[in-house]
Amino acid sequence: MYNTSMSEKLTTGSIRKHLIRMAVPTSIGFFFNTMFNVVDTFYAGRLGTSALAGMSASFSIFFILTAIMAGTGTGLTALLSNAIGKADGENESASCYSSNGIILVLFLGVVLTIAGTIFAPGLLLLLGARDEAFAAGAQYVRTIYAGSVFFGINAVLNAFLTARGETRPYRNFLIIGFLANLVLDPLLIFGWFGLPRLGTAGVALATVIIQFIGCIFLSWQVRRKTSIRLKDLGIRHFSVSCQGEILGQGIPASINMLTIAVGIFVINLFIYRYGSDASIAGYGAAVRIEQLALLPAIGLNAATLAIIGQNFGAGQLKRVRDTVAAAIKIGLLVMSVGMVLIFPFAPFLVGLFNDNQAVVSEGTRYLRIDIVAFNGYILINVCLSALQGLKKPQYAIFIGIYRQLVMPLILFTFLGTTLGLGLLGIWWGIVITVWTGALAMFVLLIRTFKKMNIPPLIIRKHAGGKKSDS
Repeated sequence: MYNTSMSEKLTTGSIRKHLIRMAVPTSIGFFFNTMFNVVDTFYAGRLGTSALAGMSASFSIFFILTAIMAGTGTGLTALLSNAIGKADGENESASCYSSNGIILVLFLGVVLTIAGTIFAPGLLLLLGARDEAFAAGAQYVRTIYAGSVFFGINAVLNAFLTARGETRPYRNFLIIGFLANLVLDPLLIFGWFGLPRLGTAGVALATVIIQFIGCIFLSWQVRRKTSIRLKDLGIRHFSVSCQGEILGQGIPASINMLTIAVGIFVINLFIYRYGSDASIAGYGAAVRIEQLALLPAIGLNAATLAIIGQNFGAGQLKRVRDTVAAAIKIGLLVMSVGMVLIFPFAPFLVGLFNDNQAVVSEGTRYLRIDIVAFNGYILINVCLSALQGLKKPQYAIFIGIYRQLVMPLILFTFLGTTLGLGLLGIWWGIVITVWTGALAMFVLLIRTFKKMNIPPLIIRKHAGGKKSDS
């Protein structure tokens, strides 16, 4: 049995405070997650160019694992938050989703471990890795996929917490993981203190060990902060219908994430067509800055999903509307500040990653154009999270394909080749794609509200404040 505690209620109180309380820890956590990857890249670079190339080639393969597990966690968060909001006491649905979430990721973890071992080398060859780069990439991917179960368990435990408004535990895990990685990476990569020198396998093993530590830490946090008792979850609660609901919510989220890898490939393809290695390097440096600037959007995603999920489950449709309005307002404000700060400092920020003048010049040009799309990213993310919370996840697939494949292929060709704008056409093509996608999602959300009898979306000055707390 599962009991909903008052501390888990997102159906009362200030919406704005709930959003900020949940979004800030999530954003901070993913900052440290980004820095975790920077540490991996730094140490892999010390192994030589081939090792770094192998790691780079393996990124998209690793991303498949991340997308599947993260998407499952997102789907589970939506279902759990709905079930928690619907119940005012005992909640058998929450217990069913929790048990079947664990069962599902254990199964997926085993499947992915086997698939990674068998298919990873072939995928690396398909991506162009050869010789030493191929060997380094294969060692990394096979080791990472051996820990698939731990990635899945952490995604589910985070869903348990996020659905109940608790985002600080996962933030703390990401900070702990970053600090541990600073130590484990050199120990395992270079074989310090008598340990075997593992190379890129050491980079992956450090990540797997940290994921295992995360399972222990997050299990403890679930025990402390929720009324879930993990020992009560098990195969006896297996339900085909619960499994189907989790997959129905999780698969669209996973596919949407997977399209990002496709989008990166398409952009790089066109950059090489119109530019050079310096253009690729400039774009890569600018994207790292962009990712850091968009961290607040990630935080708002998690908060919006959980708050809307609970309130929709509780039938608090006005609070659903007000949550979207408040999230958009906060996001636009934060991103607008980011735009003002990034524009004048773009050359300095890009130069932190590479001091080559051609790299800095192209990276600066991209960044100063791309900031025009920052508020568009907010609209897309908030709308997607809202639809997920309303148990309408299928739209994530369409927006992912639109943004990452269809429109880029059309716009990059038209602007870059037909109009002869070259790289400038790519940069503006990204902006146009984001904003057309954002406006489409916004219209779709408004129509969904109307069909579900949710009050019309109006972003007022008081959105998320006292008037929306009833």
